[in-house]
Amino acid sequence: MFNTTVLAALAAAGVPAYFDEDEGLLIAHPADVPQGKAVLGEHVVLAPRDRDGRGYYAVAWEPYGTPDLDFKEVATVYETAGDDVNLCALAVAQWFTTPRPTAGAVLLAALAEWGITAHSDDLGMSYAIPVDQTTPAADARNRPHMSIGDRNPSVDHVPAAHTGWTLFLHDENGEPIGDPLFISGDGGPVDCDADSAAVAELIADMVTYPVS
Repeated sequence: MFNTTVLAALAAAGVPAYFDEDEGLLIAHPADVPQGKAVLGEHVVLAPRDRDGRGYYAVAWEPYGTPDLDFKEVATVYETAGDDVNLCALAVAQWFTTPRPTAGAVLLAALAEWGITAHSDDLGMSYAIPVDQTTPAADARNRPHMSIGDRNPSVDHVPAAHTGWTLFLHDENGEPIGDPLFISGDGGPVDCDADSAAVAELIADMVTYPVS
């Protein structure tokens, strides 16, 4: 039942996939890659999230090693205990899209609509938004600023796998001040466009009328 449901959802999302009887794996792959060569490049393996067959877990893998082919995990594409198979299929479709969309890019676009500049860290885990927007990027985290990250926790996952933004205010020493200014989601998927628009509006207010 799981395989049939997921294969149908992937097909509706335009993602080719098949069940490998020998390996017992449901494998999705890019549309321009033949099924026979799916595991010779990056592919996504989908499985139930728990032993009772509930939820969805999609992980990207890529091959390595010769002459014996082995595989290493690239990233978790989607994970939820919920039953929205279509959202899981959308996440896989976004993963195979070139260029690949990210939740971080959605957030940056929402901030740009308000003229807000954000600075990424080196790990791709969060953004710093200086309260004084004239602050140079190198000093962004050394002056009063806001930090925003995803519960995921990376900002580089696809928008369909977004699980909610968390926004903190920091002092010039980088220490968080009080409780989060904004927090959304409960661990499950959250609409990335709507969530990003909401937090961007709040950030714009904070930059325009900073809390002293």
